[in-house]
Amino acid sequence: MTPDDLFGQAAEERRAARAPLAARLRPRTLDEVVGQRHLVGPDGPFRALVDGDRLRSTILWGPPGTGKTTLARLVADGTEKEFVSLSAVTAGVKDVREVVEAATRRLGEQGRGTMLFLDEVHRFNRAQQDALLPAVEDGLVVLIGATTENPYFSVNAPLLSRSTLFRLEPLALDELATVVHRALDAEAATADEDAVVALAESAEGDARAVLTTLEVALALAGSEPGAGEAVHVTRAHIERARQARLVHYGEDDHYDQISALIKSVRGSDPDAGLYWLARMLEAGEDARFIARRLVVLASEDVGEADPLALVVADAAARAVEFVGLPEAQLNLAQAVVHLAVAPKSNRVTVALGAARADVTSGARADVPAHLRDAHYRGASALGHGSGYRYPHDFPDAWVAQGYRPAAIEGHVYYEPSERGYEATVAARVARLRAEMSKKRGAGPDGVDAGKGGGPVAGGGATDGEGAQVRGDGDVAPGGGANGR
Repeated sequence: MTPDDLFGQAAEERRAARAPLAARLRPRTLDEVVGQRHLVGPDGPFRALVDGDRLRSTILWGPPGTGKTTLARLVADGTEKEFVSLSAVTAGVKDVREVVEAATRRLGEQGRGTMLFLDEVHRFNRAQQDALLPAVEDGLVVLIGATTENPYFSVNAPLLSRSTLFRLEPLALDELATVVHRALDAEAATADEDAVVALAESAEGDARAVLTTLEVALALAGSEPGAGEAVHVTRAHIERARQARLVHYGEDDHYDQISALIKSVRGSDPDAGLYWLARMLEAGEDARFIARRLVVLASEDVGEADPLALVVADAAARAVEFVGLPEAQLNLAQAVVHLAVAPKSNRVTVALGAARADVTSGARADVPAHLRDAHYRGASALGHGSGYRYPHDFPDAWVAQGYRPAAIEGHVYYEPSERGYEATVAARVARLRAEMSKKRGAGPDGVDAGKGGGPVAGGGATDGEGAQVRGDGDVAPGGGANGR
């Protein structure tokens, strides 16, 4: 053995001895893996593929500390392929291309395949994922991607469709307790059972967090006067060690908590809404994202029951941009409270859905002639705008005339509720529909034949065909329709 080898071996031994507890206790075989029995148990699909060295491109998806990197390392130990590891945090398109080029040479010169482990694959942008796609598609590279984020949101669909998705679950309390006892045995330490339970309950299914917290607790217990060689961990040590643990807030939390916020506001519970708002802000959620969702909710769930809801939500969104955090938290809180206590109506949402259903089912037709754009030269010769009646020229700024193709005549989409301001809207809509019903049948477009056209509104120049252009750019009756 050369001096360089001796120094290298000594450095490796010292590095291993100083490695974090989680690294030192990393399983060496699939049998040592705690949890994920649905994947690595005797009948688990992942075990079957690894044991036969038949694993194809794979995405390992699960919360932190559930064993994604561990499983990848076990694959590396059991495969005959060249195992290459990259981190999506630091790697770029150039690194991906170098891996692909090396894989091509290796296959041609040695007949040996390549397996690429890509940690935090969700951090790869579209260009980076696209650079990898051809090599995965033709089997040149077998990809093992690890991600804490939902791959359906973060991984390109073509790449995801060419990979097997394995979902890793958070470890159960008894599985975390097993991890703790293994670590205590490895460190020749003991612990009160209530300390083990408290540690397992604090970890949210994260084995790495359990071991990190335990390592701090062991240090605290070992530093106490009279601790001696036999370190004993109590619940108090665990509670003190937990102070340093950061709150986990991943992609799933992002979507789950905004869902909880929206559902709380929709359910008219301002206190629950404020709680979820505080949770998200405390975890560092983008305030602009929250504001955008509240703007959507204002129309989706409140609608015309309180038309000011949209104004309040929009004002809060603007305040986030104009004022910024932390002060804009107050604006968001006011919007949450206003939206929560507002009367609710989803009738606008339902109406749009019904109208879209008519459109997508084929109930479409040409725009009626009297509604067509008539501001350009030659439009009147085509009959565009002919017969259009300008509502402001009639009492109450309303005149019975058709505004839709004949194929959907009589279809009702918007049915106002009797809640909040929408009750007033409902009364007006009912009256207008009743009037329209009386006039329907008077002509092909539903226009009351007994009413003549009113006078031309406003002054201004003509558009060259007798239609008089209003000061606001619209076109008044006389051959024209509202301008573009």
